[in-house]
Amino acid sequence: MTTNTFYLLEDRALLSISGADSREFLQGLISNDVDKISATAEGGRAIYAALLTAQGKYLHDFFVFAPGPGDDSLVLDCEKARIDDLLRRLRMYRLRAKVEFEILDDWAVVAITGDARPALARGVIYDDPRHEALGARAALKLGDMEGLGLTMGAREDYDTLRLTHGIPASGSDLIAEKSLLMESGFEELNGVDFEKGCYVGQEVTARMKHRALIRKRLFPVLIDGPAPATGAAILHGDIEIGEMRTSRDGRGLAMLRIETVEETEKTGAALVAGDARIRVAH
Repeated sequence: MTTNTFYLLEDRALLSISGADSREFLQGLISNDVDKISATAEGGRAIYAALLTAQGKYLHDFFVFAPGPGDDSLVLDCEKARIDDLLRRLRMYRLRAKVEFEILDDWAVVAITGDARPALARGVIYDDPRHEALGARAALKLGDMEGLGLTMGAREDYDTLRLTHGIPASGSDLIAEKSLLMESGFEELNGVDFEKGCYVGQEVTARMKHRALIRKRLFPVLIDGPAPATGAAILHGDIEIGEMRTSRDGRGLAMLRIETVEETEKTGAALVAGDARIRVAH
């Protein structure tokens, strides 16, 4: 997994936000600090962030990067299947802000593992801010992938890498209007900034952080047996203590009660989902 390989992420899409108010507009909406974003000719620094409901529930997660030095516009690397919903919500918040939106249909998103950071004639490359093992991400024109000079890998291998490091996926591990950032590991994924000031859903997120109100969270798990379906109940004895999210090749993510996980690690008691035994990976 550390070889210089790229993976085409066909489930991702790009949404541009341009205009004089683009940064100020996004800053008041999302969970991370837009001021952290930078761009250079060689690459740039991106952020990982989420858009929430007023009640602090997850709606969308995305990466935000700048197209290039001196460019005030921003680009969101987001879930392709729900980009229309994201665009609708952003337009709802626009009011009098001087911003314009555009879906970049002729661009692709790729992940790059290993140390390689190819120079792009057209496009942007940046380190994945969630975890160093995930390498880099790049946005580039559809026809430019051959110019990367890297081997194309199977998407399944990238998903296994993601699950190994406990990284949730949009739309399957993160559930719209249900998931909460502090239960989904966003602090560890560098997806929330507690110093940036107000944004939609900020109060609930901050309260969970500062009052230690987290009772359950996503855990990376090892699966012994047939992979449980996403949403399958996980049992500790006869008590349901969580549910499965995505899995592949004996690894997965599960939403589990923290107290029960701590107890089973002391006692060695098994967690069960269908015909599979589940244990938390470390």
